[in-house]
Amino acid sequence: MPKSFSDRIIVWQREHGRHGLPWQATRDPYRVWLSEIMLQQTQVTTVLDYYPRFLVRFRDVATLAAAPEGDVMGLWSGLGYYSRARNLHRCAKEVVSRFGGYFPPSAELLETLPGIGRSTAAAIAAFCFGERAAILDGNVKRVLTRYLGVADDLAVSAHERMLWQRAEGLLPVARPRENMPIYTQGLMDLGATVCTLRRPTCLVCPLSSDCEAKREGEPERYPVKTRRLKRSRLDLWLLHAVNSEGHVWLAPRPAPGIWAGLHCLPTFDSREELMASLPSEARERSSEHPPFVHVLTHRDLHLHVVTASGVDSLFRAGADQTGGWFGQPQWDVLGLPAPVRRFLESSLNSPPVPDAAAG
Repeated sequence: MPKSFSDRIIVWQREHGRHGLPWQATRDPYRVWLSEIMLQQTQVTTVLDYYPRFLVRFRDVATLAAAPEGDVMGLWSGLGYYSRARNLHRCAKEVVSRFGGYFPPSAELLETLPGIGRSTAAAIAAFCFGERAAILDGNVKRVLTRYLGVADDLAVSAHERMLWQRAEGLLPVARPRENMPIYTQGLMDLGATVCTLRRPTCLVCPLSSDCEAKREGEPERYPVKTRRLKRSRLDLWLLHAVNSEGHVWLAPRPAPGIWAGLHCLPTFDSREELMASLPSEARERSSEHPPFVHVLTHRDLHLHVVTASGVDSLFRAGADQTGGWFGQPQWDVLGLPAPVRRFLESSLNSPPVPDAAAG
């Protein structure tokens, strides 16, 4: 067994790591960058569906930069964390305007682009240019804190800076252009498949012989991060306005805020506010759907939808109003929040519950 940390990671990745992912067989910075952004807080299985469709529609960074933002948001719809899509588009524009359509070949410059943080910049630089740059995403923090026995609270910025320094000290020295992509992928793979959050399989880990967490017998204690954001609840009332042709009114959400830039049903803070927006005859015909919950990272959205039919005159696209009437075939190309898309699709088959309180 090779002695150094990096040697063990490289050997393990070659023999046991993941090799069939579509973004692994390339050093094209555009494709690597796209995969890294998509993989932030998103499962690999989900990204495997979106990644090829993005490449078909936006074959390179120049094509992405030239596309309307609505096209980008529409193709991203369902991936969540929509600020990633907006930053993706902004980043493509800056790569074209600042760097002539070529991603800069260093982590330091990559980090100056929208949506690219320190770890993502390092990953792109390591995979594409062989730069000796350390990554430190959630999986890698877990591997390193367990291996090194770092029990410092990573919610303290000074402790996280120290972990960055130790991560840099573990980087391979020899043949970086060859070894850095394998080493970086190996750390990611080890955290995703072996050194998992719960029930890590230490028996097959290449680092187990001198892993401090394994020696202590409590690997799940690491990493330590005490600061936790409290979950909150937000109730939103959505108006499902349907015109005489069966089309639904959808309009872009304002920025900043939840679902900024995505097309959405008109949104209200209360049932009373929603009902007050309707003419009296529309209120009498309105129907309320059972509420449902959509879970965000630190917030639970309690969504209440009211359907009002035959309200053609209520909304008109014009100088003072954005949005329009959209039929079912058009929903697929719009950027819609995932719960709104699910509701619209289910509403085709599930009638609403009559609203006894309407009027």
